[in-house]
Amino acid sequence: MPSFIFRFNSALNYLFYALILLLLIESINAQNYPNHPIRLLIGFPPGGGADVVGRALAQKMADSMGQSFIVDNRSGANGAIATELAARAPSDGYTLILNTIGHATNASLMKLNFDSMKDFSFISKVADSQNLLVVHPSFPAKTIPELINLSRKKPNTITYGTQGIGASGHLSGELFQSMAHVKWIHVPYKGGSLALLDLISGNISLSFGNIPTLIGQVRNKKLRAIALSGLKRSPAIPNVPTISESGLPGFEVVNWFGMSAPAKTPSPLIDRLHSEIVIGLKNADLSAAYFHVGADPVGSTPLQYTQFMQAEINKWAKVMHAAGITGENH
Repeated sequence: MPSFIFRFNSALNYLFYALILLLLIESINAQNYPNHPIRLLIGFPPGGGADVVGRALAQKMADSMGQSFIVDNRSGANGAIATELAARAPSDGYTLILNTIGHATNASLMKLNFDSMKDFSFISKVADSQNLLVVHPSFPAKTIPELINLSRKKPNTITYGTQGIGASGHLSGELFQSMAHVKWIHVPYKGGSLALLDLISGNISLSFGNIPTLIGQVRNKKLRAIALSGLKRSPAIPNVPTISESGLPGFEVVNWFGMSAPAKTPSPLIDRLHSEIVIGLKNADLSAAYFHVGADPVGSTPLQYTQFMQAEINKWAKVMHAAGITGENH
């Protein structure tokens, strides 16, 4: 046998045994996983919609996996600060991130030090929720037609606060202005809870925010709900109409949440995490908690979530380009 054939066969044997060894190591690690706390990064402040959804699921996963979850709120840049931390974290299953729509829009808004697709292993979509259009109780408009009327009479005087440039509240506000042919002033914050505080204080006119962020303040009558951003009413607040049924047919913006890990996280760990998410989403207590704040549990396979994320990135890139939405650092 010629020496080069012998060397070739030896190389193949080495690669084969190396692959077997790698698979065995991954299998052993998966069996021992998790053996210390898991960090869940959330790119928005405590109390916001992402925080409510993420913490509730993290608690159920901790109960099921027998290991604690540490929720790490790293707000700013529409979630990009937390996302970069996740992208740079070890691919060992001990750092996860709760994705929001910002994961899909940030690539069109700012220069990122990571790739929104290539640097992540997408595990599962978690939940959907609508945005709620709310105003301070002293605000004169109580319905969508009244709001449109007031906006046209007083252009560039109504201020709307959002979770940040490119966040779902911002996209909702831009879509509303475009469809209603009105002009407002955008006031971006570093999270929905910060916009909420200013709205309750009467410093801004209105806000589109996640139902989980706002529903408690509506129930306590600190804010007045005008309409929902989806195409159907929410069982959590059944008396609040949709924007679409109130004068702007076809208006729709839906929020979503999902969970991912750093790229190259071993498949056995992704499969384990996916299974735990599915178990958590089927938990009756979690469903009730989500229902109470206007969120709907939604599961998906890792492949489905990966495909969904790519579609969202493509969709919102076109929307923001058409609307002329740009970030400060793009």
